[in-house]
Amino acid sequence: MFLPLYMLAVAVFAMGTSEFMLAGLVPDIANSLEVSIGAAGLLTSAFAVGMIVGAPLMAALARRWPARTTLLFFVLVFAVTHIVGALATSFAVLLVTRVIAALANAGFLAVALSTAATLVAADQKGRALAVLLSGTTMATVAGAPCGALLGTLLGYQATFWAIALLCVPAAVGIAKGIPADAGATSAGASASPPLRNEIAQLARPGLIRVILLSALVNAATFATFTFLAPIVTDTAGLEELWVPVALTLFGVGSFVGVTVAGRLSDQRPAVTIAVCGPVLLLGWVAMATLAAYPATLLFLVFTQGALSFALGSTLITRVLYEAEDAPTMGGSYATAALNIGAASGPVVAATTLGAGAGNLGPVWTSSLLVTLALAIALPLLRVIAPSVGQVIR
Repeated sequence: MFLPLYMLAVAVFAMGTSEFMLAGLVPDIANSLEVSIGAAGLLTSAFAVGMIVGAPLMAALARRWPARTTLLFFVLVFAVTHIVGALATSFAVLLVTRVIAALANAGFLAVALSTAATLVAADQKGRALAVLLSGTTMATVAGAPCGALLGTLLGYQATFWAIALLCVPAAVGIAKGIPADAGATSAGASASPPLRNEIAQLARPGLIRVILLSALVNAATFATFTFLAPIVTDTAGLEELWVPVALTLFGVGSFVGVTVAGRLSDQRPAVTIAVCGPVLLLGWVAMATLAAYPATLLFLVFTQGALSFALGSTLITRVLYEAEDAPTMGGSYATAALNIGAASGPVVAATTLGAGAGNLGPVWTSSLLVTLALAIALPLLRVIAPSVGQVIR
């Protein structure tokens, strides 16, 4: 059943590209729509907020729909918002389309995560998650740089049209590849527990713990990733052309990390966390102290991408296992954990840019966030990552 997962990954790739490419399009959007750079930057913030709010909201609204219908609906809404965005002549309209696109993205990912867990054996959630997240990692490797380049050459509208076109094969793949009975909700309304029971799962310490850990690790990842460009150019002294090289190295590393962790997070989650966590922390400290050496920095960018996504995807897998009693909402909890981290990490890191650490403030922020995560995780490792087939409640 892994072919349907790859169909979902195509849609995740399109949506991830839309999210990540925007950073390179902000100046063009600001100039074209006659708004300030700061105002254009609100498009990124609006998307992040829409993802956080949208994951549980959209999952709750669509929980009684067949999974295939729900996934197709969200993909088509996502495509339409990009068509409208490409045609928009008003910044306000473009901002609204980004919020709606984020809601569709969040809803799709939440349902896709829940559906993916039903397409594989009970002990293969980690491998299913790895396939889905490969769409996100490939978006950082190829989608975002190509999207930014296309926008530079032909205007940001061309990139919006390209995203809409990417949604077409994704929609066809979902319609043809996802079984009609896939997903927890497709068996009928009586097959899933009441919504209040699924929401009540959030009161469980085990679920809250892994959501918190996932958010902390993802916050650490995006704290540095967001501000990598000035580290490459100012701290390491490399030319601006090396920035996309560094971003690509990070993306390739993240793909490697997700792929490897997908085969370990189901069977040996405790080992994955116990090994990747401390090594990830050492890597952030090494980057903060050795970033002035270009070759070392580029090597660390790759390894930190691999370790961050290996650890992060393992923890997100634990969210899905802990949320087994919330079959229609569990994916939204995992999605919210990812996006709380992605939204909060850069905000926290930005406060350190004016401090004594300068460009390396975000890297030290990443170190502190991972330290906090390890302080919570390592003493409770057997509870957070129990043996195969066991979930300690």
